[in-house]
Amino acid sequence: MTFASRRTLCLLALSVALAGCAIGPDYQRPDISTPTAFKQAEGWKAAVPADALARGAWWELYGDGELNALVGRLNVSNQNLAASEAQYRQARALLRSGRAAFFPTLSTSAGVTRAGQGGGDSTLRSVDGIAIGGGNSSSISKNYDLSLNASWELDVWGKLRRGLESNRAAFEASAADLAAVRLSLQSELVQSYLQLRVLDEQQRLLDATVAAYQRSLRLTENQYRAGIVPRSDVAQALTQLRSTEAQAIDLQWQRAQLEHAIAVLIGVPPSEVSIARRESLPTLPEVPASVPSELLERRPDVAAAERRVISANAEIGVAKAAWFPDLTLSATGGYRGSSFADWINLPNRFWSVGPQLALTLFDGGRRSAESERVEAAYDQTVAQYRQAVLDSFREVEDYLVQQRVLGREAEVQAQALEAARESLRLIDNQYRAGTVDYNSVVNVQATALNNERTALTLLGSRLTASVQLIAALGGGWDVQQLEEGEQSE
Repeated sequence: MTFASRRTLCLLALSVALAGCAIGPDYQRPDISTPTAFKQAEGWKAAVPADALARGAWWELYGDGELNALVGRLNVSNQNLAASEAQYRQARALLRSGRAAFFPTLSTSAGVTRAGQGGGDSTLRSVDGIAIGGGNSSSISKNYDLSLNASWELDVWGKLRRGLESNRAAFEASAADLAAVRLSLQSELVQSYLQLRVLDEQQRLLDATVAAYQRSLRLTENQYRAGIVPRSDVAQALTQLRSTEAQAIDLQWQRAQLEHAIAVLIGVPPSEVSIARRESLPTLPEVPASVPSELLERRPDVAAAERRVISANAEIGVAKAAWFPDLTLSATGGYRGSSFADWINLPNRFWSVGPQLALTLFDGGRRSAESERVEAAYDQTVAQYRQAVLDSFREVEDYLVQQRVLGREAEVQAQALEAARESLRLIDNQYRAGTVDYNSVVNVQATALNNERTALTLLGSRLTASVQLIAALGGGWDVQQLEEGEQSE
């Protein structure tokens, strides 16, 4: 083995040995203040991130087949979701591009050049006794080139590996962003649909109330014609009827807007969607109090924030590696000749091979500025990650207390509604017996209707809060997963 060969092997061995290290800090999760239990619920605990766990079709908890179909259309046709999916594919392509940097680059070229060069001869020659200048002599040549070039940058200082680490984390953050957008859109659709169904129930209530008030108006008119009640009772009955009819009409534009919002969410024009009214309401799901807090850690927005911390941490290594020389192995070989007929033959071949070290000696502080920038960017992502965790805990606490308080409020409201219905029944009997005036009836009817509508509004708030809580927990759970978590503790 020649000295040059031994030197090349030693250089390669040194490169491989150095490739085992990577400049820059290894990632460590930032410290965050994590509560051991939620203030507004018992049975919660701190858990490690598990955002890759399946979330399931959480909207099926509401037991509505039409809602399930609408969410299925959203998952396929929503344009905001399609844009996020395209962004996800961009991040995936960048990851593939980062992996390609570890492999040699091969290129080939072929060409022909024609060149001429003028001479300095200015002798005279005689033609028919006339002296004519000889002019400048010139030569023209052709060159044919065919070459194959190869270059390979050795990742001595870990710059390429840190870059790939950053790209992989950015890809995972993009995947989490896609999941967050999907969850947000699903939550928006489910909330709109549930509110639409509550409005349908409000419409049914008002339509039934209008029918009851029409009967009361006819009764009052009959009593007025019989001379039992004054004309003012008829006016009061008519006023109450028309006021309730106006309330029923007002619900139409609210329902139409919710229907339009659902149409856009499933990716079609509002004119193509018509959701028929019905009397049944979706089921209000019970959120189990023993849900482990790992569901909170599965929130895609928190996962995306942490992935960006990983990416920013890797960029520090890329910036630090810029202070060290780049080692590139390159090789070139081919054929070069002046005649096309014998262009590709052994005497016309050429080749070159060898390593190259490149080091920037002066850049006016560009590398130090870049290092400062990426370190500041890392600090920014850490702060954003910690804020995302704090916001996620706050949201869960908010929706837990909202669920609990609304549940207690619904119990009290049910008692008030029952009392209002009984009061209406009694006052109606008294009015028919002639023991009270119609003004008393109107007041009790208005109170009963307000309690009916309040109960429905409260139900709508509880349905909305349940969707928001499920979204805050990362998008649902299943009983089997809970049981497996309890067994592993």
